[in-house]
Parts: sequence; structure tokens; C-alpha cells
Amino acid sequence: MKKPNNTKAVLPVGHIQPTLQLSVQFAEPAQDLTRQRIRSWVKRTIDQAWLVYALDAQGLQVNLRFVDQTEGQALNTQFRKKPKATNVLTFEYGTQDDGMMTADIIICVPVLTQEAINQHKTFSQHAAHLIVHGTLHALGFDHIEEDQAQEMEALETDILALMNIPDPY
Repeated sequence: MKKPNNTKAVLPVGHIQPTLQLSVQFAEPAQDLTRQRIRSWVKRTIDQAWLVYALDAQGLQVNLRFVDQTEGQALNTQFRKKPKATNVLTFEYGTQDDGMMTADIIICVPVLTQEAINQHKTFSQHAAHLIVHGTLHALGFDHIEEDQAQEMEALETDILALMNIPDPY
């Protein structure tokens, strides 16, 4: 596996930049997160994933929703059979006929906030990590097997380093 380096990605000649169609919903306020900031984190993630892994799609269409504890718990119970809220849920729908990968990403703000406190991170740093993590799931990455987890964590760490965010692990 080719590992990304910790420098700003420069796309090779002839490389097609992936398209990003992003919708952000704030069902729960998320401190100082702006749509522009969130978009930059998602865009950096897909650009780096395309650069390193040459993904076979035109881009990513994603809905990112920030939710409260009640909605987070209901979704996690319904779809993962776990009766508590989790930090991030990603629903990956695959590549559509137009070549766009599609997904929904749900981030539970109270869980994000508590984890940031417990892990001695800023809210923004942890939000960036969860958004990168969720976006990688939207692109088909997973961490079920140990080798998948190592690969995904390494990619997350490299992407966050490109954004001057410390290693979350």
C-alpha cells in the first residue's frame, strides 16, 4: 500500500480532482464549525484518498448531519442495535450510475463534545477527526479487520497532519 506523506498534496498531471457535493445540517449546534470549514475537511479527505488510492468514482455526494443525543441514540439503536448514541455513523450507499459515491454521515454533538474533553482535544480537532473518519467510511474504507484498521488509521492520521491536527491515536 502506498502511504501518503505529510506534505500538501499536489495532484499529478492528468489526475482528475473528485467532485464534492456536500449538504450540512445542524439539527444540533456544533460550536464554531462553519460549512466552509467542514467542506474543507471533507474535500481534503476525498482529495487525499483519490490521490493515494486512485478511487474509481467521479466524486462524493454526502449529507453530513449534526444531531443531539436523542437522535443519535435512536439511529444507533435502529441501525446498529446498540442502545446508546455513538460519535459518528456513516451510511455508505455505493457508487451511483453518474459515477458519484453517495453517503450520509451523522455526528452526535454531545458525544463529540464529551470525547473531546475526555481525550484532552479541542472540539474542533475532534470534529475534524470524526468528519475525516466518517468521510473515509463514505468512500468505502472500513476497520473491521486489523489490517483495515491500521490502513484507515494511518490515512486518517496523514490527512489530519495535512491540516495541522495532531495524531488522534
